[in-house]
Amino acid sequence: MKSDIQICRDTALTPIDQIAQMAGIEPQDLTPQGTLKAKVKPSILKRLADKPEGKLVLVTAITPTPLGEGKTVTTIGLSQGLAKINKRVIACIRQPSMGPVFGVKGGAAGGGYSQVAPMEKLNLHLTGDIHAVTAAHNLAAAAIDARLYHEERHGYEAFSEKTGLSALRIDIENIVWKRVMDHNDRALRMITVGKNEAGKTINGLERDDGFEISAASEIMAILALSKDLADMRQRIGRVVLAYNIDGNPITAEDLQVAGAMTVTMCEAIEPTLMQTLEGVPTLIHAGPFANIAHGNSSIIADRIALKLSEFTVTEGGFGSDMGFEKACNIKAQQANRGPDCAVVVATLRGLKANSGLYDLRPGQALPDAIFSPDEKALIAGFDNLKWHIRNAAQYGLPVVVAVNRFPQDTDAELELLKTMVTDTDFSTYVDVAISEAFGRGGEGATELAQAVVKACETPANFKPLYSLSQTLEEKLMAVAEVGYGARSVELSACAKEQLAALKKQGHDNLAVCLAKTPLSITTDPSVKGAPTDFVVPVRELKLCAGAGFVYALCGNVMTMPGLPEKPAYMNLDIDADGNIIGLS
Repeated sequence: MKSDIQICRDTALTPIDQIAQMAGIEPQDLTPQGTLKAKVKPSILKRLADKPEGKLVLVTAITPTPLGEGKTVTTIGLSQGLAKINKRVIACIRQPSMGPVFGVKGGAAGGGYSQVAPMEKLNLHLTGDIHAVTAAHNLAAAAIDARLYHEERHGYEAFSEKTGLSALRIDIENIVWKRVMDHNDRALRMITVGKNEAGKTINGLERDDGFEISAASEIMAILALSKDLADMRQRIGRVVLAYNIDGNPITAEDLQVAGAMTVTMCEAIEPTLMQTLEGVPTLIHAGPFANIAHGNSSIIADRIALKLSEFTVTEGGFGSDMGFEKACNIKAQQANRGPDCAVVVATLRGLKANSGLYDLRPGQALPDAIFSPDEKALIAGFDNLKWHIRNAAQYGLPVVVAVNRFPQDTDAELELLKTMVTDTDFSTYVDVAISEAFGRGGEGATELAQAVVKACETPANFKPLYSLSQTLEEKLMAVAEVGYGARSVELSACAKEQLAALKKQGHDNLAVCLAKTPLSITTDPSVKGAPTDFVVPVRELKLCAGAGFVYALCGNVMTMPGLPEKPAYMNLDIDADGNIIGLS
């Protein structure tokens, strides 16, 4: 079979203005970015205000493994499958981060014959939205250090007399806004800024700082959760950058940098329109990771797609304990719109990897046995799929299991898996379908598409795990104990102090975003299957007032990834004609 990039390059694509026209997007709604991508103005929603909404299908998966489950392939393939059975459909996905593209994961455009095209444009820069997030975020970081420097240099009263500005009296030990970049660079996790030559202070005041990846920025979360440009401006103004010497928060509005940050983001608020290999319109917007952020594409993109189509297919990052949970508890509550159906992606080899019967470690070769028939491992791994089905079901959604078929899969094991799904007693409507979207595109996903249409005929009774009126402790417990099935939540001494401060500051009404490993339902990546009776340790709480949630760091999760021994960038190059090679 051809490589992903070769398949994409060999496919004749439709000019983006024609894709827009087919989707119902008029020329005045569009800002073309060449012939194969365009920005869609959020003002289109005013024209579409009276149109009814279609169905929202949220694609999630079993606990991820090094083998890859094909969630984006399924999202794109399902969209193409729905188009094959004559349904109006739009896909909504996140913009890939350069970190995974050059690190371990590679691109995020799908694969095989279920891709967003041109895949190299999607995977590398696209229309620059992530760079805009990075620039806006780092503008605030530069602004806070500059203000600290000038106030300390002059003294508070002299600074106010000279500038006409009130002194913010920043506590140098309580600046909470780190810098970001869109690369994996572990060496930047802890740094020192403001270093000077002896006897000088021209470079600012020396202090400890660090970098996070741009996908973890609160500005990225704000982009994904904003309803329009005005909402984004208000949210950016609420971002807390530091605390003053009295312990009171200093916001981007206080620093008078929120307006400039929004100016930097004013084009990023527009989703990018592209197409699948079969011409299905696809909106790409925002790029938060589900392990360290909320892991979903934007509310704006969803709203546009829902108004223009019968079916909107989107996805939450990683397994259902990650992006799906946050889609239901954070995104849906802010959008006032829940999903109508959940699709849980599984593979035979992924379930075997989740059985606990194989010793799989990052960087080590995968055992050949995992690709061969192994009924014992499949049955043991089914517990993980069963957990994710039940997790989706507890939100009141009908569920369709999409079994992503690989060439090595046997009919006997596929039938065994389908039987296990249909023979299990679940609390909601559950169906199962085989998907061959990777190798056959939309034609290979028509069985799945028909199952999703049927599931959407069952009324959803969507309900988040918690209401925003509950306390922060209750919300943390709801996600950990009801969402993950943990025994309890264990806050560190630091987290307890932070929780008390957040409550005192009046932030009890915010959602919670738990950052943890995606490789296990627990916070320990080595624990596989469907574990019970475990504790979720919370080491730190961070306020994301603009995004509307409190960020809980659980276990040893990192907000700046590192590069592995053999990074994916080693495979990338250009040929004699300037074509990119090695991207997947």
